[in-house]
Amino acid sequence: MRLDEYMDIERDERAERRRLAEEKSYGILDHLETFQDRFEETVQGDSLYGGVSPSIFVGRSNYPNVSTGILSPVGHDEDAASFETSAAWYDEGVSIDDVFQRRTSLLNSNRGTKVTNVADSWDGFLGTQREVAIADRPVTVEIGLDGKPSLDLDASADDVATPVGPRARARSADLAENPHVPKLVKKTLEDDDWNAEGAMTYLYRRGFDVYDINTILSAGALGQTEQRRLVPTRWSITAVDDTLGQYLRGQVKHADSIDGVEIYRNEFIGNAFWVILAPGRWEFELIELKAPGSVWNPDPEAGMYLAADREGYEGRTGYVNETAGAYHASRLGVLEHLQERGRQAKALVIRHVSDDYWGPVGVWQIRESIRHAFEGEMADAETFGDAVRDVTEYLPISLGDLRRKSTMAAGLQTDIFDFA
Repeated sequence: MRLDEYMDIERDERAERRRLAEEKSYGILDHLETFQDRFEETVQGDSLYGGVSPSIFVGRSNYPNVSTGILSPVGHDEDAASFETSAAWYDEGVSIDDVFQRRTSLLNSNRGTKVTNVADSWDGFLGTQREVAIADRPVTVEIGLDGKPSLDLDASADDVATPVGPRARARSADLAENPHVPKLVKKTLEDDDWNAEGAMTYLYRRGFDVYDINTILSAGALGQTEQRRLVPTRWSITAVDDTLGQYLRGQVKHADSIDGVEIYRNEFIGNAFWVILAPGRWEFELIELKAPGSVWNPDPEAGMYLAADREGYEGRTGYVNETAGAYHASRLGVLEHLQERGRQAKALVIRHVSDDYWGPVGVWQIRESIRHAFEGEMADAETFGDAVRDVTEYLPISLGDLRRKSTMAAGLQTDIFDFA
């Protein structure tokens, strides 16, 4: 199927399941104004808050002395699970408003601590936090707070991984029920000689998704005893995507190559993703196009901002400089698809961030968009070069601009019209 035919089908079949942010919405400000009322209705007596907690958060400021907290959706105990970041958000088709309203409904009851020496921390605040993290469903907790929460929401670039809502210092935290912990998680906890990478891979191979694993890792519940420590949430997300990506690359790098050039496309929350797979040994590159007026390129007069990172057959040896967590999240989605097929390929992912993307929702939307890009129809091309040229017709940059940024596209033959 040629790309223009594929685009017609894509528009018809996917329009209903996407709720894109067609207008910049600031209704979240109205939502914040109602939080204090819901909080005051929930707090009992001397600042004792009782609620259902689906997850935790570990900050990264002042590392290794960090703020670590238990997240609770105030006034939403009955549907607390829906406030935890997961693949279900994509299936639900959430908007930026939806994400921000859920995040700003999460009270972060926190306290400061050192990240080290947490292997045996099963009592007190850290113990309760860890029980919440390893449970497979939300847990009822009772938290003693020092005063009212601060409504200081900072939805900045630094909060891309998991922006959180109001915060309050916690004096204490206790379980109000016995949490249910999966047997496989207990196994990783009890094996003190198992390094964190091996434990992550073990859980993933047995059906745990990245969202479950990064929460367990963040709580300091994986790894050899002397190495168990709290991991800032933003770092744990990238660490899990990277570790599992390396595992999957090892699974596919000796497999047969795909036979032809394939083109996939997906859109979600103001982001458009193109995935080009071509025959050959494993190679991966992510190119990001960030439109003026988008969250990462806010100046409407700035022009398109391009970022890129790549790896060859043996993977990366250095830090991902330009695309950060987006690189590992998108690579994981591609490798999952190839591993399921038992094939390897050269893979180029192009992400176009439009000005509809007015607020950061997290790298989960990149991971899920790539995962779901491989569903349904695909387009094809005779060669990798043809595929790149075809896709460029739908991008807001020229092939010449793309070649100057992309290592994979740089080897394509060009003519003067490519720089128009």
